Amino acid sequence: MTTKERVQEVLDRLPDDCSLDEVLYNLYVLQTVDRGLADAGLASYRDMVGRAGQIAAGTQTPLIADADTGYGGPLNVRQTVRGYEAAGVAALHIEDQADPKKCGHTPGKHVIPMEDMVTKIKVAVDARESEDFLIIARTDSRATYGLDDACRRAEAYAEAGADILFIEAMNGIEEIEAVGRRFDHPLLVNVTDGGITPALSPQEFKDLGYTLAIYPGTAFSAAAVAIREVYQTLKRDGSTLNLKIPVLGEMEMHEMMGFPEVWDFEEKWGLGAARDELQRELEDKPAKAGP
Repeated sequence: MTTKERVQEVLDRLPDDCSLDEVLYNLYVLQTVDRGLADAGLASYRDMVGRAGQIAAGTQTPLIADADTGYGGPLNVRQTVRGYEAAGVAALHIEDQADPKKCGHTPGKHVIPMEDMVTKIKVAVDARESEDFLIIARTDSRATYGLDDACRRAEAYAEAGADILFIEAMNGIEEIEAVGRRFDHPLLVNVTDGGITPALSPQEFKDLGYTLAIYPGTAFSAAAVAIREVYQTLKRDGSTLNLKIPVLGEMEMHEMMGFPEVWDFEEKWGLGAARDELQRELEDKPAKAGP
């Protein structure tokens, strides 16, 4: 069985009821949301593996997690792979940036020698317990050394055992097409809405030879726009009466946050009828709002 066939077999075993094919957890979001900092190599292995475990425990959807540079040398890579796999992560991507690393779509990046990254990939493959835990090899050399160098690196990483190849920051549809033609190996594309790697339809990516497309910044960017609109409205008007974006209803928000499980537990053990009380309060609100 080829690597491409094996990876597709793993992906085909995803649960049928997944709302997404996978959830991606990346450093950019951790740094910005948790700490208010730029994605510039400031998060540690402990930061990432702990949060990855929390996310994996709270979803049935397979989780792809950003593993940065492996957080050091080959020994750190071994620890990272073992830790992420034990945390319930389905796949990780590891990159060939030099420390301190940066967001892949920002300038000023540097990469380590290709041979050093090949060693890291070999260690990562050897460290995993199950072949279903996928190793995604990312190269950031395109921005500094060009697409051909990035492709040569990716070829070496595939030879080292990487399950999926990830050439970061491809510039435009022409480069996406060129990479797709060059490889008969599972490929991942990192889509940046409004950035240099454009969005295409799922079928277009598939036709070009890509196995996975990730959108790590899209939901976060949309949320940032919504949050900014809320606070600008509050600052301007002093209330949300003229808010121009939709918001979730109170019960819908509670359900999204997992309260039905809490209410089921309380009902089972006779600890109260919180769900019914809340529902009655919400149903009574329109009547109370009248004159």
